[in-house]
Amino acid sequence: MSSSDIFIGETIGTAVLILLGGGVCAAVTLKASKARNAGWLAIAFGWGFAVMTAVYISAPLSGAHLNPAVTLALAIKDGGWDNVPIYWAGQLLGAMIGATLVWVAYYGQFQAHLTDKEIVGEPAAKAVEATEKGAGPVLGIFSTGPEVRNVVQNLATEIIGTVVLILAILTQGLNDKGNGLGTLGALITAFVVVSIGLSLGGPTGYAINPTRDLGPRIVHALLPLPNKGGSDWSYAWIPVVGPLIGGAVAAGLYNVAFA
Repeated sequence: MSSSDIFIGETIGTAVLILLGGGVCAAVTLKASKARNAGWLAIAFGWGFAVMTAVYISAPLSGAHLNPAVTLALAIKDGGWDNVPIYWAGQLLGAMIGATLVWVAYYGQFQAHLTDKEIVGEPAAKAVEATEKGAGPVLGIFSTGPEVRNVVQNLATEIIGTVVLILAILTQGLNDKGNGLGTLGALITAFVVVSIGLSLGGPTGYAINPTRDLGPRIVHALLPLPNKGGSDWSYAWIPVVGPLIGGAVAAGLYNVAFA
């Protein structure tokens, strides 16, 4: 794979991942959306299918890492570090593009939601509580956040979830020569993501992917959304550092137990 193929593949694939994953969060959250209040099951399966779609699209070009933790784990496993910055750059750019496309697709719903006094005004206790914590009323569409703020627990949750994801990827036997996921692994990985969401997503919203959280959080900070509130930068390091630690731990476990 050439450097340009890697960058283009990761940019397109991660953009699709965030478009569909962030899209289901928007669909469930925003006022005037037909899927509003569809619940956690819809979000978990929506993210799983987003992973599957993005992998199928990007695998021929880049191997479909779509996640810096995956790229790091494969580099540790195989010893190939040359293309890591290219993968990470494409992933971050793609995540920002995908988040922007969610805003475009749901533009009217964002406007209706963020100008509704019952949602952003003083009577809306949840919105007030979220703002006090540094999170705006729609930040959850873009990025993750904890239900209980405990640095050790939140970090541990992200590490554990990412270890499960990376071990599931590495043990598929489809990542030889550092090529990442094969298309046959897309469906398996999609259901692993659904499982993690259902079982481990409750505490933090299961980022398990640094750019999945960081890229959209940057977009949230930049977009001209009315009454959007803060982007919760005090928490933002946890869904970046936690998955990277989880990826490294998973690669180490793989090399010890499976290699």
